Amino acid sequence: MPGENLSRDEARERAALLSVEEYEVSLDLRSAVGGTDTEPRTFRSVTTIRFRSAEPGASSFADLIAPSVTAVSLNGRDLDPGAVFDGSRILLEDLAEDNELVVDAQCAYSRTGEGMHRFVDPEDGEVYLYTQYEPADSRRVFANFEQPDLKAPFRFEVRAPEDWVVWSNGVGELSDGVWKFAGTKPISTYITAFVAGPYHYVTDSYERVLDDGTRLEIPLGALCRKGLARHFDADDVFLVTKQGLDFFHDHFDYPYPFGKYDQAFVPEYNLGAMENPGCVTFREEFIFRGNVTQASYERRANVILHEMAHMWFGDLVTMVWWDDLWLKESFADFMGTFSMVEATRFTNGWVTFANNRKAWAYRADQLPSTHPVTADIRDLEDAKLNFDGITYAKGASVLKQLVAYAGRDAFLEGARRYFKRHAYGNTRLGDLLSVLEETSGRDMAAWSRSWLQTAGVNSLTPQVLLDADGRVSELTVLQEAAESHPELRPHRVAVGLYRQEGADGSLVRYARAEVDVDGPRTIVGELAGADAPELVLVNDDDLTYCKIRFDDGSLETLRAHLGDLTDPLARALCWSALWNLTRDALMPARDFVDLVLRFAGRESDIGVLQTLHAWANSALTHYVAPEWRATGGRLLAEGALRELRAAGPGSQHQLTWARFFAAVASDEDDLRLLQELLEGSAKIDGLEVDQELRWAFLEPLAAHGVADESVLAAELARDDTASGKRHQVRCLAARPSAAVKAQAWAAVVESDSLSNALVEATIGGFAQASHRELTAPYASKYFDVIERVWAERSIQIGMDVVRGLFPSLQDSGETLAAADAWLASRGEAAPALRRLVLEARDDLGRALRGQACDGGAG
Repeated sequence: MPGENLSRDEARERAALLSVEEYEVSLDLRSAVGGTDTEPRTFRSVTTIRFRSAEPGASSFADLIAPSVTAVSLNGRDLDPGAVFDGSRILLEDLAEDNELVVDAQCAYSRTGEGMHRFVDPEDGEVYLYTQYEPADSRRVFANFEQPDLKAPFRFEVRAPEDWVVWSNGVGELSDGVWKFAGTKPISTYITAFVAGPYHYVTDSYERVLDDGTRLEIPLGALCRKGLARHFDADDVFLVTKQGLDFFHDHFDYPYPFGKYDQAFVPEYNLGAMENPGCVTFREEFIFRGNVTQASYERRANVILHEMAHMWFGDLVTMVWWDDLWLKESFADFMGTFSMVEATRFTNGWVTFANNRKAWAYRADQLPSTHPVTADIRDLEDAKLNFDGITYAKGASVLKQLVAYAGRDAFLEGARRYFKRHAYGNTRLGDLLSVLEETSGRDMAAWSRSWLQTAGVNSLTPQVLLDADGRVSELTVLQEAAESHPELRPHRVAVGLYRQEGADGSLVRYARAEVDVDGPRTIVGELAGADAPELVLVNDDDLTYCKIRFDDGSLETLRAHLGDLTDPLARALCWSALWNLTRDALMPARDFVDLVLRFAGRESDIGVLQTLHAWANSALTHYVAPEWRATGGRLLAEGALRELRAAGPGSQHQLTWARFFAAVASDEDDLRLLQELLEGSAKIDGLEVDQELRWAFLEPLAAHGVADESVLAAELARDDTASGKRHQVRCLAARPSAAVKAQAWAAVVESDSLSNALVEATIGGFAQASHRELTAPYASKYFDVIERVWAERSIQIGMDVVRGLFPSLQDSGETLAAADAWLASRGEAAPALRRLVLEARDDLGRALRGQACDGGAG
């Protein structure tokens, strides 16, 4: 529809004209159950909006994406729906100063995770609903003004099947068959929410005496599908929730403003979670059906706290438009780790952040689509794509640098003033900088120009000169920038000097200095005279956002002694730096694989180990020379099996190595072992092959032709659940057959019958690294179909298809040329689509450079 992609200019114009006083929304969801799904299902949605116009007589529009509109009334005048509704907008002419709009529509249930998602549990046939709106899908559920700066209070009521419970942002009560919810505070449309169905629900409460002596009590709830109830560890969810509420009340000096706090774990969710006030939604994969490592619990805790931080950063105070998305996401990403480290059992959260989260940022910041943290968001399609590694992880990294620059106390005091000054309002960059200038006394404008308003990542490299006595005569930090983004930034960094000590040869820090790096060359005077280091680590303690480089001596030390580094954060930083060298084609990928084989077995941090496994697999798939892939794969499988057998029985490390072994297994003996572990004829002491691990073993067996359709059907019968179905679909698409690949391609590209979760599973099975020849015919087809897919499918499915089916495994100059030809000839294609193709093309070019570097080493 021509009006579906709202532009920033249109939003500004509408915000200048309109102010919204309140919404009343009534939904009838009884159509969600019964009958068959031969036709798309709809539900009735009746919305009343009371709003003011600054210019009586002016025209504007309301947003609604719906199959049909039954009636529209403006200020008591009945309007012709066919004349005023075009499928995504309702034309509003001759507005009065005070207006009342009533829209009666038939809205569609979703299968893509956008709007009102409807899920049928294959295990018991129960129907579950939930909503997901960000950035602009509430208009799929009720008529509204869909932009973040037109906040208003909402009053909701819902009719639902008799045996259902319905949740929303406010407390709900069932009266005469209707769920009526307490009115909300003024909030944006995209954070309103509904969850409805026969969910399993657990309750608790949080109490606190505030500084003024009043007692704060927050009802807590946690819910999931009935089929997951036996796996649901709600007590741990509530523990982290209470620890987070304590932390934020201690540091924000603004009581939680939204009454209750429900957390819903929902099926087929596109995101990690969403910060709807009072009704947070999470992907149900955070309920663990089998054994997982502490890294999984840490990840869940981080997401719980990230969403909780949004109650203040994003919900209480919201950005005016999506350019300043970072005002909520960067802060929530930073505060999630900050609060987790200080308030929960996951005290090593900054290690995970340095090793895993920042890798996402470094990748995004080197793409041709990179952008400043404060971005230029022209429209909603731009907004959808900007939920990326820059907005989240780079922004959070920059805030970590800001805390080092301005000071922790000044940063937190700035946040407190920001909440009080802008509560229930909307802000821009300058609103935050002004309070931080007040509290820190620092020039925030200059800091913002360098860190928030420019793109790209700097590299910091140490240069060490020694005197005749073998001591440091001068240690310099060299700063470089990419040609495309030449900005050199001020960095507050720690520089650490390391050497081997003790009988075991531990690599430990013996000297450290903090310094402000500014410009291309900075001398670290404090370290002059220190003993000669074996390793120099710039950005020790991970204070800034940069790519760490090494001098030759430090790199040789790491090649020989990386596993001897005793500090987990320093070790994680070195691993991250070595991976960046690999991706930048400055170190052969086979050297990175060798480092993983020699030192990953000594990694104590389970989250870092899992990341190393992912990087090693990526190096094998994309960056090693093609002629070395078979050798590298065999070495990784041998190493993984060796570590699996050596790991402590029943340990997290054992489980992690088991999963990695399955991911890289390919030869006959390895596949036979996986098969025997599944059958129980082989055992590894302490390794429990639970249902989730069974599916992890079955995928490589399916991909190498060992597990056929009948085996996968039998496994689904054993695990006839929603999770089991997703696993089976992925394994079915992973089989090594041309007919299977054609069927998977058609299911995703030529049909819209699959839900979002099954689209994702099918693409994951289709794109097997060992199936390059089987998927080669689809490289040219990809460029023929993506514009049609983008035009016909929802943006979420479009993104999944364009990213997931890009022929990255056809890693040749021909594929690169095909991508370039498409980009050159499709200047009129949607900018968001072009961005996705451009990013995938850049990843492919990087892979080819890495392969060339690796081939030279061979």
